[in-house]
Amino acid sequence: MTVAVEDSPVIDIANTLDQQRRAFLNDGPPGHKRRRANLIKLRAVVLAHRREVEDAISTDFGNRSRHETDIMELLGVVQSIDYLLRHLRRFMKPERRHVAAFHRAGRAYVEYQPKGVIGVMAPWNYPFSLTFIPLATALAAGNRVMIKPSELTPRTSELIQRMLASCFYTDEVAVVLGGPETGAYFSSLPFDHLLFTGSTQVGRMVMRAASDNLVPLTLELGGKSPVVLAPGHTGRSALESIVFGKLSNAGQTCVAPDYALVHEDDLGEFITQYRDAVARTYPQGPASPDYTSIISDRHYMRLHMLIKDARAKGADVIEVGVTPERAIERPRTLAPVLIVGAEDDAMVMQEEIFGPLLPVRTYRSLDEVIDYINARPRPLALYYFGNMDADSEAVLKRTTSGNVGINNTLLHVAVDDLPFGGVGPSGMGAYHGIEGFRSMSHAKGVFVQGRWSLPSLLRAPFGKLAKFAIAITLRARP
Repeated sequence: MTVAVEDSPVIDIANTLDQQRRAFLNDGPPGHKRRRANLIKLRAVVLAHRREVEDAISTDFGNRSRHETDIMELLGVVQSIDYLLRHLRRFMKPERRHVAAFHRAGRAYVEYQPKGVIGVMAPWNYPFSLTFIPLATALAAGNRVMIKPSELTPRTSELIQRMLASCFYTDEVAVVLGGPETGAYFSSLPFDHLLFTGSTQVGRMVMRAASDNLVPLTLELGGKSPVVLAPGHTGRSALESIVFGKLSNAGQTCVAPDYALVHEDDLGEFITQYRDAVARTYPQGPASPDYTSIISDRHYMRLHMLIKDARAKGADVIEVGVTPERAIERPRTLAPVLIVGAEDDAMVMQEEIFGPLLPVRTYRSLDEVIDYINARPRPLALYYFGNMDADSEAVLKRTTSGNVGINNTLLHVAVDDLPFGGVGPSGMGAYHGIEGFRSMSHAKGVFVQGRWSLPSLLRAPFGKLAKFAIAITLRARP
């Protein structure tokens, strides 16, 4: 059924795409009943393999709590499928559009039809949810799907292949396994749409490869998502939310807070509350079974280099949660770190962190905060802690980001009816919600001419009727 290819010959992957496209053209767009059945099958296979998913992800990372995988991955997948099932008929329904008075004898509507074959390139940090949510969206929109999961999570990728092989044929859903060379080739295929989730650097390469075939893209990238704390808003609730957003999956989250902007009078309180929130969340410190390991030795060493560089450039590096009785024994496990006062030229302020390091910068005025954010590439997410007042409104109106969380972190991703996506260097396009369905559909405009056709008056040879129709139309009020 579903094909797995380990750095397979190029022709195998291309043939799979041809097979899916032929099947799509031969069978035609699936109706509501078929799409619904596919989503129900997908939901069932997810629940049937829940324990295997938890085990595979924990093995790939070195350690990740079953609860964290359930909450951050499986719940999101099941909720997304349920959301699509509830709204599928409405999403598929043609949408009536307005026609001008001159065309009133006709009617106009938009029909959302499947694009054909969707390519999905999934990342390693949430290898299950960031594969299955795009897959569910593509199936809901009536497409065939080819998936390239990450080679950094091999057990999870192989499990995904086996799961999907049990419920879909190759001409419906195909999984391609392999390393970076396979991924590069995959991104160059003439899909009808390609969704990539990963780093901005790799996203640029994917976009270049897709441009040769003019493949439309959804790019879910990342960047440096700021968290802004209004003056006096460094209390327990705010810091627990920040710790949740920063340290879930050990910070290996594309929408994790990447740096904090704290009023200069609140810095001491922020550090104290952050320490306390970490202690409550992970009572055994980084040795806690609920604390996730770093995905690979290379990523682990990179995070240490960020710390070393920040310290060398004068930042105050504060390790949180490590005591002699809480020594780190698990491989590739990095304690939470606050980096206070890092300058803009520090690597930790230049690169997306993707780890449990949180730089903290102080500010004096809200205008300073807004200017600082706007001077940098637009982030995938922005978080604000404070009252819903003129200050929060100013941050919302005067900054641009993918999404915003107010007095929370990460939760906007779990709101199914909100679009999820970045802007500029943090991404292109969106999925989740109706926006996801429409991004993987072609919006075909249709105009049906009625019995009478006033526009026929504007055909040559032109006479008095044409002059009258033009005069009336040009004088009409909007």
